[in-house]
Amino acid sequence: MQRRHFIARTAGLAAVGGALPGALPGALPGAMAAPDTSAVPYAWRSVPFGGGGFVDGFVFHPREAGLLYCRTDIGGAYRFDPKVRRWWPLLDHLDKTDADLMGVLSVAVDPNDADRVYLACGLYLTKDRRDGALLASTDRGRTWTQHELGLKIGGNSPGRGSGERLQVDPWVGEVLYLGSSQDGLLKSTDRGRSFQPVGFPARHVSLVLVDPASGAAGKAASRIYAGSHDQPGLYVSEDGGRSFAREPGTPAMAPQHAAIGPDGVLYVSFAGGDAPQAVNPSYALRGGVWKREMRGTRAVWTEITPVQPGEGLKGFGYSGLDVDRRRPGRLIVSTIERWGDGDDLFLSEDGGQSWTAIGARSKHDIASRPWLANYKRATRRPDPMGHWIADVKLDPHDGGRAVYGTGYGVWMTDTLAAATRTPAGTVDWRFEVENLEETATLEIKSPSGGATLLAAMGDVSGAAWDDLTRNPSAGLFAPSNETNRSVDAAELEPRVLARTSDHAPTDGYVSLDGGVSWRPFGPSPREPKNERGHRAPTGLVAVSAKGGFLVWAPERQPAMWSKDKGRSWAPCEGWPAERSPFLAPVADRAVEGVFYVLDRAQGRLLVSVDGGQRFQPAVTGLPALGDGQHAQVLSAPGRGRDLWFALPNGLFHLPGADQPMQPAKPVAEAWMMALGKAANGAAYHAIYVWGRVSVGGASPVEGLFRSDDEGRSFVRIGDDLHRYGLLLSMAADPLEHGTVFLAPHGRGVVVGKPRTAA
Repeated sequence: MQRRHFIARTAGLAAVGGALPGALPGALPGAMAAPDTSAVPYAWRSVPFGGGGFVDGFVFHPREAGLLYCRTDIGGAYRFDPKVRRWWPLLDHLDKTDADLMGVLSVAVDPNDADRVYLACGLYLTKDRRDGALLASTDRGRTWTQHELGLKIGGNSPGRGSGERLQVDPWVGEVLYLGSSQDGLLKSTDRGRSFQPVGFPARHVSLVLVDPASGAAGKAASRIYAGSHDQPGLYVSEDGGRSFAREPGTPAMAPQHAAIGPDGVLYVSFAGGDAPQAVNPSYALRGGVWKREMRGTRAVWTEITPVQPGEGLKGFGYSGLDVDRRRPGRLIVSTIERWGDGDDLFLSEDGGQSWTAIGARSKHDIASRPWLANYKRATRRPDPMGHWIADVKLDPHDGGRAVYGTGYGVWMTDTLAAATRTPAGTVDWRFEVENLEETATLEIKSPSGGATLLAAMGDVSGAAWDDLTRNPSAGLFAPSNETNRSVDAAELEPRVLARTSDHAPTDGYVSLDGGVSWRPFGPSPREPKNERGHRAPTGLVAVSAKGGFLVWAPERQPAMWSKDKGRSWAPCEGWPAERSPFLAPVADRAVEGVFYVLDRAQGRLLVSVDGGQRFQPAVTGLPALGDGQHAQVLSAPGRGRDLWFALPNGLFHLPGADQPMQPAKPVAEAWMMALGKAANGAAYHAIYVWGRVSVGGASPVEGLFRSDDEGRSFVRIGDDLHRYGLLLSMAADPLEHGTVFLAPHGRGVVVGKPRTAA
């Protein structure tokens, strides 16, 4: 693997266990750069990794060929461009206040206006989370109008794999139906500006389907189907939603997806479980597929389930379902939670009388995404279809084209028809995730040498990048089917890396060659399970300046230290008694063996000068923080105890031992920060801040900012189209001025560069 040259930036070191020095000679001499109070235009783009998160729904426009949207549970919505085979993110404009709207519960298009698209957005259902909103666009998602709903929307809550819950009447575009997560079924007659409840008897709506045959030009449809999670079953209204009745002949399970064929036959997939939570994803133990046909004036329901689920833990459900709009009787369905044999797709050409299993006739191209090839090696089947297949769609203009989602990305094919040929051919699937970066990236670092970027990721481990324009290959954190929560590199010896992993029994890994090879952590006193009996998250790790010591803080457990590069561990003395999930060890970037931790509850900074063995108070009088408040301590390269504090009440600098704390006066709130290479002629590192900052003396505004004069003034580097909701981590390149990395919640990694350099 190619690596950048290793460098060291510190002119002096203190002995382990000795007193902290004052300001050491810096490595960044030069005259102070003149402050610039203007905004600096930046170019922002995703760092390519490829998928990595749950894609739980797709919507084709019924009349415009190639117009396709997808939704994700935490990473927003995307529109697909078939000409360049690339997804375009639609919600990167959301700010911190609206970050919960990155959870998209449902997508709807107007059948009579291809430019109109709607999203039902919100992440969670608890009282402390933001209420949901309906986003409406008249230009395919380039811009949005936001309509507050005044109720919770569970885009990342149980049951999110069913749908669609949001529908536009096919005859009257002003009429929308929205199935909520806990407030029943709602109807709008003004294109989503306002909603009123209708007569649906359940609270948690699993799907909504409008029957176009029950309406006419200028007359809204009267027949509305709706499914429920909390009162499992399919319901129908014949009066435009004023009243509903349970559809007789259907099972007492939650309808997952429904579609009406060109011959008027209604098809529905079902799933059910024993847990109080809604099924899909998780909790599915039973399921089936049913169809409704009219025989004269009588509606007849028939079960057409391809494979009957087993009993107990081997049970599963059905979820994805779609029909061929041009060929009556042709439909496709997916299983959900079929863990024993793996989820599969089934295709029928005769209305469900017979089925063809697609998995056995499929080939998935994994060569383009090295992480996926590594991920697949951990599965029991040689070429599995994937897990959490919540949705599958047929192209309404070409039934040979299909798309389905998994817990880690999107698969597409143009050769679905090969499955039912005689003799049978191969269905070739492409991993179609270009620019769909939904990985939950939990921590990023840009080391002083070696790889340009390190990223610890949920579910898919993470990677090291040498080239930010290419998918990482040799730099993968393997195995690629684990959650890595933290990664760090030694500032003065960047060949030494460490990362934590939730996968038993390793807990974490250490590399002594810049990530080319890794060995697992040795035994530790960490408690492997939390109070609820679940595997405890492994938490955060910090590597000392020269790599001789590690401090590891498992989530809500006492921290540990290692003096033999992770082979053995011992408890840290003096570690804060508070069991916060946000206690983060921080290594001094200039002095070997020195570590810090912010004691959030007590409002003080603790320091260890003996490799992490003992911590003692060093700075007091900081604001005491609760779990809902974010704070960060950052050590600057170049001199000992050069510390920055990003706090709810501003950004503060402690430039060295026995020196006073200095506020960065333009910063009203600092939610996160990073330090990178200094500007030409500047005497100090470039400072990047995500928060509320005053530029040129104006009132503070939210955004991303950079300072090249040690925090005395800032320029705005973000813009209103690139705010990315909630950031989980932030880093800056120590070798290239202006380059900053962001880890938004559910959006992989984003890199920003000045437009002149991008």
